[in-house]
Amino acid sequence: MNLLPKSSKEFGSVDYWEKFFQQRGKKAFEWYGTYLELCGVLHKYIKPREKVLVIGCGNSELSEQLYDVGYQDIVNIDISEVVIKQMKERNASRRPQLSFLKMDMTQMEFPDASFQVVLDKGTLDAVLTDEEEKTLQQVDRMLAEVGRVLQVGGRYLCISLAQAHVLKKAVGHFSREGWMVRVHQVANSQDQLLDSEPRFSLPVFAFIMTKFRPVPGSALQIFELCAQEQGKPVRLESAERLAEAVRERQQYAWLCSQLYRKAGLGSVSLDLCNGDTGEPRYTLHVVDSPTVKASRDSHFAIFIIPQGRETEWLFGMEEGRKQLAASAGFRRLITVALHRGQQYEGMDSIQAELSARVMELAPAGMPAQQQVPFLSVGGDIGVRTVQHQDCSPLSGDYVIEDVQGDDRRYFRRLIFLSNRNVVQSEARLLKDVSHRAQKKRKKDRKKQRPTDTPEDLPAAPGQSIDKSYLCCEHHKAMIAGLALLRNPELLLESPLALLVVGLGGGSLPLFVHDHFPKSCIDAVEIDPSMLQVATQWFGFSQSNRMKVHIADGLDYITSLAGEEARPHYDVIMFDVDSKDPTLGMSCPPPAFVAQPFLQKVKSILTPEGVFILNLVCRDLGLKDSVLAGLKAVFPLLYVRRIEGEVNEILFCQPHPERKVATPELLEMAQALEQTLRKPGKGWDDTYVLSDMLKTVKIV
Repeated sequence: MNLLPKSSKEFGSVDYWEKFFQQRGKKAFEWYGTYLELCGVLHKYIKPREKVLVIGCGNSELSEQLYDVGYQDIVNIDISEVVIKQMKERNASRRPQLSFLKMDMTQMEFPDASFQVVLDKGTLDAVLTDEEEKTLQQVDRMLAEVGRVLQVGGRYLCISLAQAHVLKKAVGHFSREGWMVRVHQVANSQDQLLDSEPRFSLPVFAFIMTKFRPVPGSALQIFELCAQEQGKPVRLESAERLAEAVRERQQYAWLCSQLYRKAGLGSVSLDLCNGDTGEPRYTLHVVDSPTVKASRDSHFAIFIIPQGRETEWLFGMEEGRKQLAASAGFRRLITVALHRGQQYEGMDSIQAELSARVMELAPAGMPAQQQVPFLSVGGDIGVRTVQHQDCSPLSGDYVIEDVQGDDRRYFRRLIFLSNRNVVQSEARLLKDVSHRAQKKRKKDRKKQRPTDTPEDLPAAPGQSIDKSYLCCEHHKAMIAGLALLRNPELLLESPLALLVVGLGGGSLPLFVHDHFPKSCIDAVEIDPSMLQVATQWFGFSQSNRMKVHIADGLDYITSLAGEEARPHYDVIMFDVDSKDPTLGMSCPPPAFVAQPFLQKVKSILTPEGVFILNLVCRDLGLKDSVLAGLKAVFPLLYVRRIEGEVNEILFCQPHPERKVATPELLEMAQALEQTLRKPGKGWDDTYVLSDMLKTVKIV
């Protein structure tokens, strides 16, 4: 038998409730939770000796259960004569002091200041079904009566689903009256889903409105949110912010209910915030693998991403997380990224902190009392030390941090906080320095603040950079593309003119400078702050062979192309990101691949030269357009996709007759590599340039 109304407007009618209770009979109907679910918040805000008025009592057992544990001064009212008669008969002998009266709560017959608590379980929600004028007037009368019958210091305790219009009305009414407003979350969707009766997918809240004595001329308004039963209330600056915080918890509860009912919702992610500060502490991604066979131990697992590794493809990209989940062999895997600026004591403390929350995201069908494994790489949470944080007028907030890689080496990174999961620049720290830092960090981890700088790192941190190593795969591919120029033996012995647009940490131009002794490099960077960052933190320095020009790359190249005696570069490299996150292409900005501008790039390139472009474009249509524009200017175009990343490196040359097949290109790359490996060149043994060009395709 379906007892839920077809239209929410029916909630406000006397006829509906008369029919409802006649059909329901004597069985209690606990819309918003049982006494056991609500007793924590009820006992917190109601003292046993206080006089309590329950409005719209219905046939709920709540008053009876409060009476049985010592709350015996309770008066219940309801508009339904049927239910009042039922409740009187049910309690006449067992609870003689429990009072039930048929009364309209918009016209109560009690004297002013008769009660210390008015308890409302779902009644405001039942009356406030819409925002039509007639409904709002009825609610105004109800709330005015609540205020009239309460003593100063008394509390209106309203159990509600806190729908937006209900919250707006209740908070607005009582804050204008000068009352303190607190919203307390008292139930979550997972509890409700385990019930035998159909319930709501929304969490239940309690509004606690405390009546203050009116102060003439005072505009003080107090808004608080308590998100956990034993949690500390958080003071919020406005009613709007309170409504936003409630809405966030409702969305989370809705998500939990959907995840519980079915798998495969697509890409689902959410942040869990620090309850005291409101700052994000964990970012969760829910990954379902429907093809995994269900067994007792394969339902659900949590994977903690080590600090600093959230940018890696396996953890930072949707496809990577799917691969991780499939290889882990669980029907549902939740990956957890740890935020910079937050303190974490270790895996055990993270597990204790997350256990209750992540269980709300468990799939249906998981056995009761199932132990959920917490996984990680090597069982460690990783090491991240913020070395420097600042704000650039052009690039926004950024951070310099040292992180521990999977090989226990330390790496320094530049991160723009507008895109927290993208490493802008990266460099490896020298092994002896990183080893000492690792030992000290393990010893001092519990005492260390996120902004502490290890004492054994030099004051000028750039001195600790391993300049022989390129961390970024796309930088390695760009260097490998130099094999397209000419005989590699001659390449190192003859002058080489390069233009690099986009400095970042400076590792790309610095590498060319150090390994190609006859090279002369012009680097162009629009943001002067980045030159300071590269110099102070990434070991970059200018010389008579390498100069940095603070300018817009578009203007710089346009200016050079307009000169009569224009310079000609053997290599032009673009490694410049877009500051507009709404574009489908994050590198480079669209203006850098417009055909008129590409013609200017071609005009300052030698006939045998190569234009190398780092392209990051998720919009397939836009990418096809970019490739077509490049082909129109540079007939010879090679494309190298970076495995596990969105990056593609494009090698462009102006003369199609110089086309070389992949085997020839690999031979040239191997020859360049052998030349660079000669004693004294400082070449890192891990590099294989030919590998960087094996998957090159000619477009």
